[in-house]
Amino acid sequence: MNSVYTKLVFEWDPGKAAANLSKHGVSFDEARSAFADTQGLDGPDIKHSSVEARFLRIGMSALGRILTITYTVRRKDNVEVIRIISARQAGRKEKTAYRQAPQN
Repeated sequence: MNSVYTKLVFEWDPGKAAANLSKHGVSFDEARSAFADTQGLDGPDIKHSSVEARFLRIGMSALGRILTITYTVRRKDNVEVIRIISARQAGRKEKTAYRQAPQN
């Protein structure tokens, strides 16, 4: 059996995190927990990727909520860092896509 453990490194702007919590009711700390969801879905954020590559993740948070998270991946000191841009509760179509995705 092979097992690979990768430590994920996260960062975010504290001001943006506070604004996101106020607007969407989702903390970036909760959003970070959705990256531990092995059934989570990741894909490009085509609408908002004109300057840098952005991605969307739909995943279950530690609080049991299905979230949609916008993020980018940056390299700092030879380490990949996930920078959370925004997080909100997933919409109806996103929840359906998450629930209907094949299990790993």
